[in-house]
Amino acid sequence: MIYLDYAATTPMTDAAIETYAEAAKTVYGNTSSLHDAGGRASYLLENARTRLANKLGVNRDGVIFTGSGTEGNILAVLSLARAGEGKHVIASAAEHTSVHAAMNTLEREGFEMTKLPLDENGLVDVDLLEKSIREDTVLISIQHVNSEIGTIQPVEQIAKLARRMNISFHVDCVQSFCKLPVAVFAKEVDALTISAHKIGGPKGCGAIYINPRKRIVPVFPGVTHEKGIRGGTVDLPAILAMVTAMEEFTYHRENFEQFRNRLKELLNDSECDFVEAEGNHQLPSICGLCIKGVEGQLVMLRLNEEGICISTGSACDINSASGTKAILAMGHSLSKARQFFRVSFGSGTNEVHIEKLGAYLKKISLEARG
Repeated sequence: MIYLDYAATTPMTDAAIETYAEAAKTVYGNTSSLHDAGGRASYLLENARTRLANKLGVNRDGVIFTGSGTEGNILAVLSLARAGEGKHVIASAAEHTSVHAAMNTLEREGFEMTKLPLDENGLVDVDLLEKSIREDTVLISIQHVNSEIGTIQPVEQIAKLARRMNISFHVDCVQSFCKLPVAVFAKEVDALTISAHKIGGPKGCGAIYINPRKRIVPVFPGVTHEKGIRGGTVDLPAILAMVTAMEEFTYHRENFEQFRNRLKELLNDSECDFVEAEGNHQLPSICGLCIKGVEGQLVMLRLNEEGICISTGSACDINSASGTKAILAMGHSLSKARQFFRVSFGSGTNEVHIEKLGAYLKKISLEARG
């Protein structure tokens, strides 16, 4: 099997598995219990919190462990928006499903949404964002890296704008954590989200950072774990495994750029087009593609028959009939959105995989050309 769906999830690293297994066997106390077993668990939990905060370059008091990136996005968006004095929120039309789910909840509570389109490069127009700000705008939520096409949004520029306008700013860093220098802007935002299983950690584990100086309204008032922001006994083995994966993760950018360029060479005279940004605005390990006249789902199924795993976009949108949000947000037709598929590289990707992928995609493209 050739696995080329790392943007969906990654295999756990050996070190993360070992850490998880050891913690599950030996550190089984509840971190909130007052006996020695609980005290040991609490010590390890707080040590993990400090390590993660140091990686992000933020105050450890703002780090909250969650059950996923999805949960983190929802907690951050709802907690910040409900604490504001206005009823207007801004996001891009291509945000992760979890952010849009939180926005839908806010709309039912009387909030108004502005969903910004993406330009031809898949980027948010900061000038348009600024023009969209109103007196009652309380929150801006923009992802750092789009999970479908891999474009890198100008979050540092947006953070400065939000700070100047005194508006809360949340950044979804699930796809960028450990791959891009998140710490350069983390202190300038009010909240950010990460997930363990995108970097070789376990599924069902993530974290959010919420500026501890920021007023919030907890989604579930009255819970006691994680500073009252996220209830439930924490999964200490998963948290320790996530931090282990974080500390050993290496993003092989040069290799991924070479793989991307080689794939482009192989598909140069085909009907296969890349949907991407230019230069430094593109994460090289995520490739959004379309083959003219062929639905992305068919491409995925054909490749699966050959033992190659790709996707038709975010796994959280797999049941959507409209295709990828990013393509639609860029102004493309519904027909093209349905032609979209995604290839994403990771630690196990090699040159042979790219050659085989290119050959099969070219074959599909030639068949479509007739």
